[in-house]
Amino acid sequence: MKRRLTLHFPSEAVHQPITYRLAVDFDIAAKILRAQIAPNQSGTMVVELSGDIDELDAAEDWLEIQGLGLNRAPGEIRIDPERCVDCGICSSVCPSGALHYTPVTQRLHFEASRCLVCEQCIPSCPLEAITLVLQP
Repeated sequence: MKRRLTLHFPSEAVHQPITYRLAVDFDIAAKILRAQIAPNQSGTMVVELSGDIDELDAAEDWLEIQGLGLNRAPGEIRIDPERCVDCGICSSVCPSGALHYTPVTQRLHFEASRCLVCEQCIPSCPLEAITLVLQP
């Protein structure tokens, strides 16, 4: 099973080997989709965790005990067709290929099923046409 989480690191927790402990203690594979963490500062990391459902639950509990904030809110990326001008800048930062630009047609294409919701495309859009829509 896979889960996508945003981990919020307080400054005192950034030196902990979190992904290593997840692998060793819980047999969880942690795929880092995006990270913004600096020494002695708070930071965030978007990860996709893969493993047994019971181990995932135990790992989430352990992460909270370590002082990390977890954002489990599922969301999806949406592109506003009124604002998007098909420049393709966002496709250059998309790690999954969900956003891809076709030079022949000069159009941007978005395959939601491939999207990891890593949010890297959001700040890359100069027209703010890409948003994260959280689901309840």
